[in-house]
Amino acid sequence: MTSEPTLLIGLVSISDRASGGVYQDQGLPALQAWLAGALTTPYRLETRLIADERPQIEATLTELCDDARCHLILTTGGTGPSRRDVTPEATRAVGSKEMPGFGEQMRQISLHFVPTAILSRQTAVIRETADHAALILNLPGQPKAIAETLGGLKDAAGATLVGGIFAAVPYCVDLIGGPYMETDPAVCQAFRPKSARRPQGNV
Repeated sequence: MTSEPTLLIGLVSISDRASGGVYQDQGLPALQAWLAGALTTPYRLETRLIADERPQIEATLTELCDDARCHLILTTGGTGPSRRDVTPEATRAVGSKEMPGFGEQMRQISLHFVPTAILSRQTAVIRETADHAALILNLPGQPKAIAETLGGLKDAAGATLVGGIFAAVPYCVDLIGGPYMETDPAVCQAFRPKSARRPQGNV
């Protein structure tokens, strides 16, 4: 039996001020902390901290997919309506297929907290090359919003009120040829059709 490749995840924090050293980046630590608690599958990270410059964002996403061979790429920052917010444009430019459901769900989650969630332009795409593919997701810039978007909302008893987007990520990565991902159900219950599930821990 051939073992699957190690799950590779690219993390990109997009901020003029953080990349320029004006203040400490919070996006990468927030993403790293959430993934550490949610994933039970071994994985390796590739991290990048870059400015809000569309050519640089496009080049970074392309490099993480095509050269670093990441299966999943998460970005944070640059998804608002201001002139400097160009992450969605850069993401769509490098994508082969747009996955609009992710952005729709992210805004739905955030609307539980702030009406300005409708100003967010977060999106998702799949980038495909001849022999590889990666799912690229644009996430919010604030650590609290990152965790809520990925994991969803639960009530005081722990029941899910709104599902987080990460529940659909493992199956999406399956469908584009990436490694089988397992999650801690207490943090995020990954969903797959019964026909696509493997026995727990048997990857």
